[in-house]
Amino acid sequence: MLGLDNIERVKPGGLELKDRLVAVNRVTKVTKGGRAFGFSAIVVVGNEDGIIGHGLGKSKEVASAIAKAVEDAKKNLVKVPVMNHTIPHQTTARYGGADIFLRPASHGTGLIAGGAVRAVLESAGIHDILSKSKGSSNPHNVVKATFKALLDIRRPEEIARMRGVSLSKVFNG
Repeated sequence: MLGLDNIERVKPGGLELKDRLVAVNRVTKVTKGGRAFGFSAIVVVGNEDGIIGHGLGKSKEVASAIAKAVEDAKKNLVKVPVMNHTIPHQTTARYGGADIFLRPASHGTGLIAGGAVRAVLESAGIHDILSKSKGSSNPHNVVKATFKALLDIRRPEEIARMRGVSLSKVFNG
């Protein structure tokens, strides 16, 4: 998907996935016989428990473009680390012109994110997080940058194992 090493892919079978429409784009092809309209839709699916995917669908009708996008998203499911409805540590990522910053927040803060970033984080089941989207607001690149940021996050257990220390030592120094 994005060429990262620590991606944990997931099969869609048996999962209760909810889809969120991020954006629909109408494109026009001008021909000798007039204008031909087409639609592209970008969708994020997730089980609100750390499993998410995104997809793009194109068609002459909006409904079939969305359906194709959902099918594409189910083919690209990945697992992201979610701890206590937030992320373990802050991260940044860039995809194209979109630059995303994510920072964990304490319980009760809420989901401080807008647009495409919010759709991705809601689908992942993250309820308390601070985010900032800089640069391009193109929903395609923002979704991909958010995915890249979430996939860059390392689990505390993994870090403790790599350092050869206990889990409490990772958090408390």
